[in-house]
Amino acid sequence: MQVKALDGLIGLPLIETLGKKLRVTEVGMEIARHARAIEHQLAEAEAALAQMATGHSGLVSVGVVSTAKYVAPRLLMAFRERYPDVQVRISLHNRDDIFRHLEDNLIDVAIMGRPPAALGCEAHVFAEHPLSVLACEGHPLAGGKTVTAEDLGHEAFLIRERGSGTRVTQESYLVEQGIRPAEIIELPSNEIIKQAAIAGMGLAFLSEHTCQLELRTGVLCRIAAPGTPIVRNWHVVYRDRKNLLPAALALRDFLMHEGGRLVNSQVAPVHLPVHHG
Repeated sequence: MQVKALDGLIGLPLIETLGKKLRVTEVGMEIARHARAIEHQLAEAEAALAQMATGHSGLVSVGVVSTAKYVAPRLLMAFRERYPDVQVRISLHNRDDIFRHLEDNLIDVAIMGRPPAALGCEAHVFAEHPLSVLACEGHPLAGGKTVTAEDLGHEAFLIRERGSGTRVTQESYLVEQGIRPAEIIELPSNEIIKQAAIAGMGLAFLSEHTCQLELRTGVLCRIAAPGTPIVRNWHVVYRDRKNLLPAALALRDFLMHEGGRLVNSQVAPVHLPVHHG
């Protein structure tokens, strides 16, 4: 009855019947998107009232790009220790989805690498973010020797799915260095790429923050590829016209002042000898 009432109000169908199945129409999907945004804004209003009464409390919604999931928990845990009355809601997405969530006002801030250029956003650097070419233990190009673009052209490269910020950086790197891989293998996550590289399926191009344990234990090692490591930055990002509430402002300032120290305090990767045979 409520859906029929909405149909009459809008003048377009929200749900259509296909045989015995119901399917949400494009109009229904659009209404649902706006409803989610309204729901988030109502939650913001509730949080704002709580903050007015108690200071730094309430809710902050944080979008985390998939590569940052290796650094974000430490950062957000340290923030919660300082502001125990703030509730942090975390969602994990690839870069393109983070852009959409910012645009639709579904998150307050994002922790990500390259900020969106087309979307009006404020972006603040809080830590460095190195990316390297990695290979399995015992790989012929490992061991610290100089590697050329021609050498890399004989190798298979593992690459993230479309919409990933790591993929964008990797594709730019290959073009800039004139590297034409013998094969490109697309995989849907950093974890799968790590396991595929460990198994010898190809070379990985990953954030060093995603594979510190593997680098320490030697199951993955850096390739001395030209132009690497590529040092990017971690940013805290939010819409430029968004009125951040005190809890979100506190998180932004915390990341800007403490984020670099906390990221760098994680156990740094070390160079271990490669054992053959």
